[in-house]
Amino acid sequence: MDITPFVSPNCSSHYRIKKAQVMPKSAKKKKDKVADFSKARLKLGKGKATPTNAIDTSFKARSIALPFQSIVAEKDASQPITRRQLTFSDLISHLKHYSAGTRKDALIGLRELLDSNWELINCLTPLVNAVVRLIGDEDASVRKQLLSFLAWLLPRIPSEDIVPHSSSLLLFTTSAQTHIFPEIRIDAVRLLDVLLECIPETVVSGWCATNDSHGSRVLGGYLGILNAGTKYGENDAGPLKATSTASVVLTPASKLVVLRSLATFLRAALSPLESLSAPQAPSNSSTALDAIFMRNAFPSIEAYYSFESLLKSTSQTSCKSVFRNWQTEVSPDDEFADIFTQSFKLLEYQSGDPWTLHDLTSTNGVSGETESLQNSRLASTDFVAHLANTLHSTIIETYLDCAPSVFSPGSTPSETEVQLIVTIVRIAQSLYHVILQSSDSVDQEHVAHLESIVNYMAPYFPASTRDNKLEQPFEEFNLIFCELTSLAVNASQIESSQPNQKRKARKGPSHTSSHKAKASLQTERVTQYITRRLRGEAASSAQIGVPINPTAYRALLPTIWALIGSAGTSADESNEVIHAALDHALKVSSKSACKRLTVEFVARLMLLGLQPHYHGALSADRNPGLKAKFDAWFVHLPQVLWELGNTNLPCTEIVLRAVLRVLQRRSKAAQIEVDFYPCSQVRFTDTIQTITSLQSRLVPYFHMDHPSRGALPGPYNKLPTSSTSRVRLLVLDVVGTIMALGKQEGHEFESLSMAVGLAVSGEDEQSYWMHILSFSSMNKK
Repeated sequence: MDITPFVSPNCSSHYRIKKAQVMPKSAKKKKDKVADFSKARLKLGKGKATPTNAIDTSFKARSIALPFQSIVAEKDASQPITRRQLTFSDLISHLKHYSAGTRKDALIGLRELLDSNWELINCLTPLVNAVVRLIGDEDASVRKQLLSFLAWLLPRIPSEDIVPHSSSLLLFTTSAQTHIFPEIRIDAVRLLDVLLECIPETVVSGWCATNDSHGSRVLGGYLGILNAGTKYGENDAGPLKATSTASVVLTPASKLVVLRSLATFLRAALSPLESLSAPQAPSNSSTALDAIFMRNAFPSIEAYYSFESLLKSTSQTSCKSVFRNWQTEVSPDDEFADIFTQSFKLLEYQSGDPWTLHDLTSTNGVSGETESLQNSRLASTDFVAHLANTLHSTIIETYLDCAPSVFSPGSTPSETEVQLIVTIVRIAQSLYHVILQSSDSVDQEHVAHLESIVNYMAPYFPASTRDNKLEQPFEEFNLIFCELTSLAVNASQIESSQPNQKRKARKGPSHTSSHKAKASLQTERVTQYITRRLRGEAASSAQIGVPINPTAYRALLPTIWALIGSAGTSADESNEVIHAALDHALKVSSKSACKRLTVEFVARLMLLGLQPHYHGALSADRNPGLKAKFDAWFVHLPQVLWELGNTNLPCTEIVLRAVLRVLQRRSKAAQIEVDFYPCSQVRFTDTIQTITSLQSRLVPYFHMDHPSRGALPGPYNKLPTSSTSRVRLLVLDVVGTIMALGKQEGHEFESLSMAVGLAVSGEDEQSYWMHILSFSSMNKK
């Protein structure tokens, strides 16, 4: 550094300092120098610092799982495997994996493995025990895959193989119904739909019992999800109580899932009790008609079953047998003396061995089956009535939420709202059909609830639309409204005919008169709707009329019967409905899908008028016009046989049995009336005229002479032989009955006898026909 003096002009001399051109010392070296000689301060609460020269001896270990790459384990090469080289045991173990993706992949692998190796289904026990634990899985993708897997698997397995595992399936399913998460409850309901499709009897078993049975837990789960209430309170007559403290509001889609499953559950639960012919059940034109709705025309269930057996073939096992205790003598005053036991329990398992005393003694309890069934039905009717009261607010609330948007003109309702309306009315139909038809005594509270539902539905009846997607649900809504209206009218009539019953008083005479006027208006609208549907007329000029389909016709039959067989319906409405039904039965084509149903229904109406125990409102003898239509329908049946040929053997058999039973019952009833009332010769003469008309129309069915083609065989020869079917023998039975009845009045009917002889010549049935001729010749008058 240089220092040079200089002299300032204003002051004394100063020194000027010149900086030397040198680099300063590094800051890092200064810090290192200070650090070497500084002492670290200890702070209060802090531990002693780790020396800089300390060696860290700690370590961390991680485990690596190799479940599929073990080179030590020996795998059986003969075991079936998936594309990922997984065996059945591997997939079962993966269902317990902590990873949701692994559990989902295991379900996919099980479906792949079982689809290509169905023999693995013999390992059903470990499979069910593993998959049931995933019913309440908290991962939505796993539950969705489980539903897909079970919906694919269970329908492929016979129901008798699923029933042993039903306890585990239903235990975990009902547990999931009460899960804390609402989405798990809804998925549990979806699984119940699969189980109701495969094992409905097991799912609904004990549903109306007070014990902890499967059906009782399932029904309680439904009510809990809907927050509707319990099946009962603390006692059987207790008030309704909430079943769930979780105030979860269901979305419309989730509510539809629950209500639709509940409707399926109720239909399955109530069908064994009443053998209901539910219109929504899958059926086709080949399914026999279940006329349980005509049960109220008979004094007992035994009389109804005996009547139903008239049109049942021996191959049909659906007709219930009548069991009666054996008696040494039968009183002539017994009104059921002509009802004979149709089956014997020991004959059903006949093995050729002699019956022991124990076998014969054990059959004594069979006759009480009908009585115990009746008692259980009465008990379940009370239960169903209480359940209807529980669900009444839910039905009304859901209907009022969706009806305005669904039925508003010009609106485009969502599919969910439309299905909610249909599902709600299905539930009401299932419940009130049992309540109001299972007992002669009707509680006024139940009638009032049904009338409130009908009154809410009435403003939108009949529902119509131009949208093809809405035609089917709207039609089902109209059909159910017709049946509920008929139930309400009949129940009101029963209620008014019971003066000694304690009923809740109406609000006054004005209320009663307005109520009757409203019911009359609804009945009139239902009558017009049924008449229009049977005639195939359009609802408005802007629409095209279409013939009624078999499903709609089957659904309307209970309503038609209620209108023509109830004393509460006016004579004009009853006549309008019965004439429309007979006109439709006459005009419908023989090859139409509705033909068999019309034959079964009208034949029952004819036979019912010939029943000695029937005292209903339907009587053709007091109405000449109605009797003429019944006779015209009966005489046109040979034409139906001709047109059917061999294309529809079940329908042909029904027609033949209808002709045979009506001839047998009508001739017997006419002869009895002539014996006791000689002035009633007109009815017997009408029977002979009908027989004469029938025989002339049956001649071409066996043989005909064509003007240009000569002699030709009739449709009889196209029927299968008696070795494979009894239809030919049944035809000969009908002809034999006609021949026997004609010979009683001196009519030989030679043309019919000759035509039948030519048709059976050289056939297996020739000996049978000769036997019939010899028998009818013995019954000449």
